[in-house]
Order: sequence, then structure tokens, then C-alpha cells
Amino acid sequence: MQSRIVEVADDRRHLSAYRGFMLVHSTGANRQELGRVALDDVAALIANAHGLSYTNNLLVALAERGVPFVLCAANHKPVGMVWPIDGHHQQAHRFDAQLACTLPTKKRLWAEIVKAKLLQQATVLAATGANAAAVHILAKQVRTGDPDNLEAQGARKYWGLLFGSLFRRDQEAEGLNALLNYGYTVLRAATARAVIAAGLHPSIGLHHSHDNNAMRLVDDLMEPFRPVIDWTVWQMQHTQPCHVNAETKRALVKSLYLDLETSAGKTPVL
Repeated sequence: MQSRIVEVADDRRHLSAYRGFMLVHSTGANRQELGRVALDDVAALIANAHGLSYTNNLLVALAERGVPFVLCAANHKPVGMVWPIDGHHQQAHRFDAQLACTLPTKKRLWAEIVKAKLLQQATVLAATGANAAAVHILAKQVRTGDPDNLEAQGARKYWGLLFGSLFRRDQEAEGLNALLNYGYTVLRAATARAVIAAGLHPSIGLHHSHDNNAMRLVDDLMEPFRPVIDWTVWQMQHTQPCHVNAETKRALVKSLYLDLETSAGKTPVL
């Protein structure tokens, strides 16, 4: 059964296929094998590093097994993918299901996403010692499709309670806003990888509908996880400079490895 999402994140690696395995070698004068994984165990292969090379035989072997090969840019954002022509049977079924999804179903699912986001925001506020009652109440009032735009109402309350009444969310600003922007970029890339690996098409969304956005479903599904980044930034403002540098980038990436409580137990954000 396919179960492993394999990401190559180290620079200057060579990938090849050999007797049912994907081999990872270092490049240069001291070329050596660094690892291998059974091709039948791979659910998706993600290329997320510089100087990678790979053989045509590997791409053919992945395609024969219905495994998508995801290509990422320097900012870790997926920019393309190699899809098998035949693909896994679930992939086609899931594309069909996405296209056939009715408007009432989309509205119901979007309401669940908004409710989850508000509850996560309330959890973050409570963890910082702020009064989360107002945001928690909004979560209970979300109706199908969120016609009252409680998501936006919650944001206005949330940001002031989290970072102070003078804070304004501005994607062009520096400081805390820049840290949030970087954290959301990492989260968006991780969500995109998960969507693609699950056999879903990232352009077929539930709520986000901008014509120039090829990641509409990604932007829908990442919403409840944004507060994980917010929590990290809130902690960082007390211990580190509020600007994007190598250290703060590492801290934001580590947010994706935090454990979350679920009905099935603890699991990392990723």
C-alpha cells in the first residue's frame, strides 16, 4: 500500500531507479549512496532542493505506479508536477468528485473550515492569556457558507487581542507582518504538497475563487492551520528580533512539526 510522501530537501542529489527502489546519491567527486526507498511504498515524490538530477527511468517507474512528482521553486512553493497519464484510480475519482461537488456541499464544508479556524484562533488566544470568549462565541454562530462573514469579524477581534490594539494585518508591512507572511508561505507550500499527494486538484476550490489563483483548494484548507503560525510569531516577538532572517525562518518552519491534538491522538501539523 502506498503510504510514504518522500521529500528530497538536500541540495545536489541524484535520484535514480534500481530494482524496484529509488536510490539517492550525493554528487561530486565522492559520489555515494545516501539512501533508498521502495518505489511501491511511495505516495508522492517532492523535489524541494537545488541542483537535483534524476533519470528518465525513475520518472517512468513513478508514473507506472501512479506516483505524482512535485517540483518546487526556491521559495518551496510547488510550481509544477508530473502526473501519470493513467494515474491511480482514486485520483480520477477524486477529480470527478471535486468537479461534481454541489454548491450546498461547498458552503457546508466552508462553514466547517471557518468554524475550525475560529476555534484554533480562540485556542491561541487562551494560550497567550488573552480573553478568547468573543472569538469562541463567533465559532458557535457560523452558518453554512458563512453568510455573515464571521471569519472577517473574528479576524478583527483576534489580531487586536493577540498583538495589541495598534496592530494591523498588512501583507506589505515589515516586522510581525513579515514573519506572518513567511510563515504562511511555508504553510501554503506544505498544504499544497498534501493536497497533491492526496490525489486532489489544487485549483478546484471550495470558497476561494480568484481566476489567477491555481491553488484555490490549498488556500481553503490551510485556513484552520494559520493560527499555528500566529502562535509561533507571538512567542518569537518576546525572544527574537521581529524580522525575517535565517533564525526566524527556522523557527517558523519548525511550527509544522508541532503536535496537534486530534480525535485519533497527537499528530504533527505536517
